[in-house]
Amino acid sequence: MNETRLCTIEQIEQFLSGCLQVEFTKSGDDSERYEHISRVLKRFDYPGQGKREKGVLLKYLQVTSGYSRAQVTRLVTQWHTNRLATVPLSKRYRAPASPFARKYTAIDIALLAEMDKANEDVCGPAIAHLLQRAYGVYGDARYERLVGLSVSHLYNLRKSTGYQALRVVFAKTNPVCNHIGVRKVPRPNGRVGFVRIDTVHQGDLDGIKGVYHITCVDSVSQWQVEACVQGISEAFLLPVLELVIEQFPFCN
Repeated sequence: MNETRLCTIEQIEQFLSGCLQVEFTKSGDDSERYEHISRVLKRFDYPGQGKREKGVLLKYLQVTSGYSRAQVTRLVTQWHTNRLATVPLSKRYRAPASPFARKYTAIDIALLAEMDKANEDVCGPAIAHLLQRAYGVYGDARYERLVGLSVSHLYNLRKSTGYQALRVVFAKTNPVCNHIGVRKVPRPNGRVGFVRIDTVHQGDLDGIKGVYHITCVDSVSQWQVEACVQGISEAFLLPVLELVIEQFPFCN
């Protein structure tokens, strides 16, 4: 995008108001976008602008660069500090020239996964001891590097991507064995003590909640007990149910 024709803050504001529905995507690498930010800040003399004008420029850079508000603010601060340099903006982070050498290779991780599988994923100290025996007692040269593997780092290797790709374990969901209530018609077989209970809400009046009517009927003798509670909760039901049970003339 050639935006060099935008030379005033008013033109920037008109541009922003006219492209509210336009979505910009990233184009090029970070160095190209850094150059774009440097050109805009230099062309509009960012340090000499007022607070409102700076806000407009920051919004413009956020829209055209694809960076977030926090990233643009950080880059503008970096540019202001190094604006006299030949390249005011540059990446301050990059891959190290000499990265850390990996002590344990993908082959070692595969051997660890194989040992875990053969021993059903026992604890780390046991696996570390088995790795030492594989080299020291049985002379398997493949385990030479794994002899010095510490228990703590063994768990780190188990969390690695390479290990997880070799040792993917799917566990089935265990069924819940808790007993839950079942609503069904009682089968008393001629015995008293099987009580059917029903609740009816009286209704509200002028925004005030009414009481709940509880009807308890024995399935065989048809003995009936009525009660009322303020609410359907343990605090209200327990005392009332104790009174209801006492009013039945038989033992269940």
